[in-house]
Amino acid sequence: MKPPFSRRWLLAPLAVLLSAPAARAQALYEMQDGVETRWASPENPTGARGRGGMAAGGRKGAPTIAIPAGQSVVLAQAQGTSGIVRRIWMTLWDRSPQMLRSLRIDMYWDGAATPAVSAPLGDFFGIGLGRQTQFESALFSNPEGRSFNSIVPMPFRTGMRIVMTNESGTDVPELFYDVNYTVGDRHPANMLYFHAHWRRESPTRLKQDYEILPRVSGRGRYLGTNVGVAVNRDEYFNTWWGEGEIKIYLDGDTQHPTLVGTGTEDYVGTAWGQGRYAQLYQGSPIADEERMQWAFYRYHVPDPVFFRRDVRVTMQQIGYLADHSRGGLIRTGKRIYRAGEGMVEMNLAENGKFERSDDWSSTAYFYLDRPENGLPALAPVTARTSGL
Repeated sequence: MKPPFSRRWLLAPLAVLLSAPAARAQALYEMQDGVETRWASPENPTGARGRGGMAAGGRKGAPTIAIPAGQSVVLAQAQGTSGIVRRIWMTLWDRSPQMLRSLRIDMYWDGAATPAVSAPLGDFFGIGLGRQTQFESALFSNPEGRSFNSIVPMPFRTGMRIVMTNESGTDVPELFYDVNYTVGDRHPANMLYFHAHWRRESPTRLKQDYEILPRVSGRGRYLGTNVGVAVNRDEYFNTWWGEGEIKIYLDGDTQHPTLVGTGTEDYVGTAWGQGRYAQLYQGSPIADEERMQWAFYRYHVPDPVFFRRDVRVTMQQIGYLADHSRGGLIRTGKRIYRAGEGMVEMNLAENGKFERSDDWSSTAYFYLDRPENGLPALAPVTARTSGL
């Protein structure tokens, strides 16, 4: 009989533990021998024993750090020990799209030379487009639209380092943060490392599926993604953009994937368009029909996506032409092409699916059996911020 806190629950988010049967929830009041708690914050950057809150006689003397333009700061670090990063919280005054795309967060596991996580600050914390709004999911949250929270479990065997880099050209005078982690955790042999990869195509290419996650080799689990879409209104006006299907290529898939969805809004759990909502594993916190911008997420926690050789994840760019949205196209005589084989021009008087090209960006989250993933480095700040 397995103990209530078996290793298979080691990487389960807290939301899963709390909603699980009582036997699993028992882990909340079981002591874990050899495991110690640490908080890295401006009041105790190293998380050292008995070294917190020393500035100004312990009267909130150092609650923030500054990150000058062009400089990097280590937010948390552990060496020569196993552990798990369990929670990250932070906030800052300038939460503009330019700043949230210009601040870069990198995470390194077990002394790796390249980061497992490399993403713009805002996008990493569960929402795209560099925009802020109130939402909550099982992995990320922003309670009032002015902070960043992650409770994704991030295990390591021999050490970790979390770095923030300011590529904005403007000083950040105050960053408030906590990185909450444990050390001394005993990990099973099949432990996986957490990774996150951000990318953007502005614009995407006609009939070339947008890559949420380029091909990654190894064994692991695709955890999910958050995506931002800014519609190309000059070309497509207010036409619907979200007919494209998710495609997940597993373990040697080439031309055709094993896992295929039925439409973008379907992938994130809704239907017939996409309004604003936020749930544990699926949501669309931004659904801005005035600006024609959407930010949405889907996390494969209850429906795991495992791979044993490699994985690649894409989304098609397909729209739908309907009576209420064809006016701009007819007025300007724009050409659009039917979704399907070849490039067949579409009759603007007819309803139907058509190929399109918009501004897409995404952060893909996954676990992998190694601390480095071989993916391209994060795009330069100009490519991240242009056109916001």
